[in-house]
Amino acid sequence: MTFRPLPAQAPAKLLREAKPLKALFGQAQRLTHLQRLVDSQLQPAAREHCHVASWRDGCLLLIVTDGHWATRLRYQQRRLQRQLQALEEFATLTKIMFKVQPQGGQNRGTGRTLHLSNSAAQSIQATAEGISDPRLRAALERLASHTQKDQ
Repeated sequence: MTFRPLPAQAPAKLLREAKPLKALFGQAQRLTHLQRLVDSQLQPAAREHCHVASWRDGCLLLIVTDGHWATRLRYQQRRLQRQLQALEEFATLTKIMFKVQPQGGQNRGTGRTLHLSNSAAQSIQATAEGISDPRLRAALERLASHTQKDQ
């Protein structure tokens, strides 16, 4: 007996009929709607840095891209809460929480680049020659090979 996969179904049909997908799609649409409402009350510069994560039990959780924007939005928290409470969807809003989640694609500064002088490399190489443990010796030799080439 061989395995026969079920015939492919159109995505629209899956979203209408599959309960888990339907619930997930509904939640995504709800968050998109809430995001539009929050964006309408935020300053234009803050919109790209603030995203709705959840709305549950009167608590709105907003994800902010960095600490700078989190601080700015915390200073405006009361005004934002009053404005959102005026909207029907946020009538029961009691608390706004801000969480910082840096964007993953940003380049972070690499640490200091340490350069090994020729004399330090020679000293490490000489130490490596006197070591009997092969793993430690190999590690010291690799370290000694990281000398600055332009010296």
